[in-house]
Amino acid sequence: MLRPAVCSLLIAAALAAAAAPRVAAAAEPIRVMVLDGESAGPYHDWPAVTRALVAILEEAGLFDVSVVSAPRADGALASFMPDFASFDTIVLNYDAPDGRWPAALQAAFERYVENGGGIVAVHAADNAFPGWSEYNEMLGIGGWRGRDERAGPYWYLADGELTSDASPGAAGSHGRRVPFAVVVRDPAHPIMRGLPRVWMHGEDELYAHLRGPGRHMTVLASAYSDPANAGSGRDEPQLVVLTYGAGRIFHTTFGHDLRAISSEDFVVTFQRGTEWAATGDVTQPVPAEFPGADAPSYHAEFAAPAR
Repeated sequence: MLRPAVCSLLIAAALAAAAAPRVAAAAEPIRVMVLDGESAGPYHDWPAVTRALVAILEEAGLFDVSVVSAPRADGALASFMPDFASFDTIVLNYDAPDGRWPAALQAAFERYVENGGGIVAVHAADNAFPGWSEYNEMLGIGGWRGRDERAGPYWYLADGELTSDASPGAAGSHGRRVPFAVVVRDPAHPIMRGLPRVWMHGEDELYAHLRGPGRHMTVLASAYSDPANAGSGRDEPQLVVLTYGAGRIFHTTFGHDLRAISSEDFVVTFQRGTEWAATGDVTQPVPAEFPGADAPSYHAEFAAPAR
């Protein structure tokens, strides 16, 4: 029989292990800026989303996270100049129209990525800045805010191959927020290593009809946009990676609200994508809770109730 003191130590150790992050903290934490500050209309609760994104990154035990909020379109934006170079990667929870950022701010952001800074674009970040050509090169595809054929072709997958469609039309659509199946297209990529070939993503907007330059872009995962839910009838890119100069970009269309962000696959791919954008590799294991093809799963700490 174990002595009480030994039992107490074992219980304490078990509790500590249960509370520990999914991976050991890095010797030098990855410095992450979450850049937020604007979203047109009542569609996205960006302050709540930012809080969840920070919590998700901190749970991984790899990241030192700071939040930088851009001012709205007033005089304060003219002097807004974050120290981009102090960060290994920037998470964009930010959606703003053309004309918001002064030319000097755009140029500083471009230099940061071109010189090797990482970018993680979350959901409506690909709606932003339709007329900023270099931003659209970084993200590859985007929607809404007046984007049309001038932004580049539609991109989708046909028979598993990335395909473009230059026909005219508006960019950006989605149906009701429902769970949907995600299909891995590049299982060898570090972000995708070890993930199931098909999994269910939780209730979210399935972005479709995205268009843009699409250069230096690799589709990691796609989803079928069902016409029965106002869809395109095509396999639409959902997770993509790109390069811009020496910089790496991870672009996830997932994450409309807290319910979507609490989907276990969002948590895992966001954590892994942020590490990859900063370092070029992924050291995080795939948790046992990652969903399979039958049903989504929700991360208890971040879960929002179903509607």
